[in-house]
Amino acid sequence: MRILVVNAGSSSLKLSVLDGDELVWSGSELDGLGEVDAVGHRIVHGGTEFVAPVLIDAAVVRRLEALTDLAPLHQPKSLRALALVSRELPDVPAVACFDTAFHARMPAAATTYALPREWRRRWDLRKFGFHGLSHEYASVRALELAGMSTEARVVTCHLGAGASLAAVRDGHSVDTTMGFTPLDGLVMATRSGEIDPGLILWLEEHMGMPPSELASTLEHRSGLLGLTGTADMKEILEREAAGDETAALAVGVYVHRLRGGIAAMAAALGGLDVLVFTGGVGERAAAIRARAGEGLGFLGVEIDAGRNEAQPDAEIGRGAVRVFVVTAREDLQIARGVRAVLG
Repeated sequence: MRILVVNAGSSSLKLSVLDGDELVWSGSELDGLGEVDAVGHRIVHGGTEFVAPVLIDAAVVRRLEALTDLAPLHQPKSLRALALVSRELPDVPAVACFDTAFHARMPAAATTYALPREWRRRWDLRKFGFHGLSHEYASVRALELAGMSTEARVVTCHLGAGASLAAVRDGHSVDTTMGFTPLDGLVMATRSGEIDPGLILWLEEHMGMPPSELASTLEHRSGLLGLTGTADMKEILEREAAGDETAALAVGVYVHRLRGGIAAMAAALGGLDVLVFTGGVGERAAAIRARAGEGLGFLGVEIDAGRNEAQPDAEIGRGAVRVFVVTAREDLQIARGVRAVLG
């Protein structure tokens, strides 16, 4: 089965064709695509309804459009890509694969916000979690490399333009850092990550800042960009090495939040057996991996300086916890979802 995978992220559009698990074509436009048997779309938000891949029809599209407010940076791009590809390939079956689905089995203690029950029931206010396709693939791949069973306690670190962590055991997520929307959790390229809600209320009440400006700033002008003026981690690390104090602060904030998040995920699992780095920063920023590891020795994490320079897919640890760098392959995970739906 030749499957076209459409991955519309917050900062990129990736198209690829897989024949089995072999990548046979990739690009950002449909020119030169060739014939395909099915299409798999990455959809960021599936709400509580879509907890597994689903065949796309008009009714599914309408329900996905209704979730746009929960992922304003991602869902519109995914839906635009879906509409474009459907116009070009109207007779090819298409399957939606969801970033939220991997987290659908998290325990209630991890998903429930301490808000009034009537609020939670009326508007379905809960932690959803995101990047599930990446977390699922990375956890499975790391266990393959380690030769360990799914009973192992795994923390996956998806570090890219968007960033999140997941605590994984027995093939599913038990906790994660992103919440009701993808804005929560770690410091990201342009997103603030976790922030005191009282700060937002203060800006709104005392500074008269409208919700639209707050939303735009937290989504598009915060994170690494807000701290340094650039969202490029490679540039920030170079500036830090040259003595830039602003860049040094940004890296410190980023790593501080990352270490704390990894420890929290390990606590949700009752310990840690495998730590995995993936995504653009996770795969290419050896300095970030090293600094994260420096503060996690109490968990048994020890990163080998020589191994840390290796290319994915590779083991980079030497302590009690197995540490891996894994290439992000959401395309493979999406293709697996398509096959599961279409047989």
